[in-house]
Amino acid sequence: MQNQESASENKSIRERILDSALNIFSRKGYYDTKIDEIVEDSHTSKGSIYFYFPNKEKLFLALVDQFADLIERRVKEAVEQENAGIDRARAALSSVLDTFSRYRRPAKLLLVQAVGLGNVFEQKRLEVTDRFANMIRFYLEEAIAVGDIAPVDVDVIAHAWMGAIYNVIIQWVYTGEPEQERIMKAMLPMLLRSVGYNLVEDE
Repeated sequence: MQNQESASENKSIRERILDSALNIFSRKGYYDTKIDEIVEDSHTSKGSIYFYFPNKEKLFLALVDQFADLIERRVKEAVEQENAGIDRARAALSSVLDTFSRYRRPAKLLLVQAVGLGNVFEQKRLEVTDRFANMIRFYLEEAIAVGDIAPVDVDVIAHAWMGAIYNVIIQWVYTGEPEQERIMKAMLPMLLRSVGYNLVEDE
C-alpha cells in the first residue's frame, strides 16, 4: 500500500513538472525558460526536477514524448470504432487533426519552436515521425489485406503521407490557416487517391 502511494505521489510530482514546463516553454520559448521558473510554477524543487529530468533538454524531450503518446492513444481509440480497412486510415487522419486542434498550444511549441534547436531535437522529431509513419503503414497494410486497396509500397507511401500531414499541420498550428475542415476536405481525397482509392466514388 505504501509503495502504491509513493508511486502515485511520484507520478503527481512528475506530471506537475511537465505541466509547468509546458506552460512556461509555451509562453517564453525554450531558450528563455529557466529551470527556476519551472520550480516555482510547479511548487517543487530543483532536486525534484533533476531527479526526473537531468537537464532542460531532457525535460523538453519528455514533453514531445508525452504529446506523441496522446496522439497515438487518441488515434487508436478512433480507429477501434471502424471496421478494418481504409476507414481506419481515414479515422486516424481525422483523429490527428482533431488532437492538434484541441491541443494547439503544445502542438505549436513542439512542432514549431522545436525546429532549429539542434541535432538532439531533430533526432526526436524524426523518431516521432517514424513512429506515426509506422502507424500509417499498419493501417495501409490492413486495407490491402481486406482488399480495399491494391498492393502498394507501404513504406514509401506511409512516409509520404506523414510528410504531407506534418507540413500542413505546421502551417495550420502556426497561422490557424487553413481551417481543419478545409484540410480534411482537401487532404483526405488526395491521400486516398495516392493509394488508388477514390473517395468520391465510394461515397
